[in-house]
Amino acid sequence: MKTVSLGASRPSAVNFRMPTRDNLVPIRVDLEVDGQRYRDAFTWNPRDPDSEIISFAKRTAKDLKLPANFVPQMLQSIQGQLAEFRSYEGQEMQIKEKIVPLKIDLRVNNTVIRDQFLWDIGNLDSDPEEFARTLCDDLNITDPEVGPAIAVSIREQLYEIASQSVSVMREKQLSKKGRRAPEFSSNSKAVNNAVDLFKYFGSKGSVIRKRKEWYLYEPVVDVVANEEDGKEEANNSSR
Repeated sequence: MKTVSLGASRPSAVNFRMPTRDNLVPIRVDLEVDGQRYRDAFTWNPRDPDSEIISFAKRTAKDLKLPANFVPQMLQSIQGQLAEFRSYEGQEMQIKEKIVPLKIDLRVNNTVIRDQFLWDIGNLDSDPEEFARTLCDDLNITDPEVGPAIAVSIREQLYEIASQSVSVMREKQLSKKGRRAPEFSSNSKAVNNAVDLFKYFGSKGSVIRKRKEWYLYEPVVDVVANEEDGKEEANNSSR
């Protein structure tokens, strides 16, 4: 699998963005309108105009035969999540040479996948979609909806880490303005889970697990039968 060198120096602080090659925002929609429920997860380019959101909502409602008043609610949901993402833009976030553990626990149609792996958040060329495709190929997962669901889950976790790193920078800046500048310690579980793996791997590491470490991070895939009662669905797609 593709490896990424961790030896090159990286800036200690950069303007906020997704720590991935493509600056795509994970969007999750869960709406119930006139007794009909719609759940979906996908990625969105924050630079796209709002007219694209309107067209997407109208097209989705038409294709799925959803009520007309579904459109403004979906529009509001997507716009709200994009507004939150944009509120971080222009602010500094801390990017360190750290590797964080990410976890996947999803059910998509009849496929259940659980996995955990290590991700270099300092690698701004990482690609969750490529990772998801490779993982599905390695695990012989044929459902085309599983890969996009995995990618969205990864992006959601990376987004949380990136937004929390903005708070870290804010605290550091505030502490410098005070009389005393105590060392800031993040309460973020995601940030505190970051581990420096250089002492294990030297100057090089992989965005994903090495095969010799699969006994530590072994993916689990199950195929479940259809269940009419209490069935849990994850309807995910990529835009």
